[in-house]
Amino acid sequence: MYGTITPLFPGLPGGPEVLVVLLILVLLFGANKIPKLARSTGQAMGEFRRGREEIEEELSQMDEGDDTEETETETESETTKSTATETSTETN
Repeated sequence: MYGTITPLFPGLPGGPEVLVVLLILVLLFGANKIPKLARSTGQAMGEFRRGREEIEEELSQMDEGDDTEETETETESETTKSTATETSTETN
């Protein structure tokens, strides 16, 4: 007998919900400030993305540097062992 009641915001907002949100934004900030807010939000997201990419690049360079240092250390220790073996063979 009673119709089903659908919530105002079920999951993703649709047409009427978006209009309500936009109306509230216009009332709170005014029509002139909304483009400025959107622009500053976009700039902040761009700066965040650039910062994240820089950090990821630095981390990958550090990982590559660690791998190179480990290889150099292994090569140096092998050279030291072979030199020590040659020195002990020559003294005997």
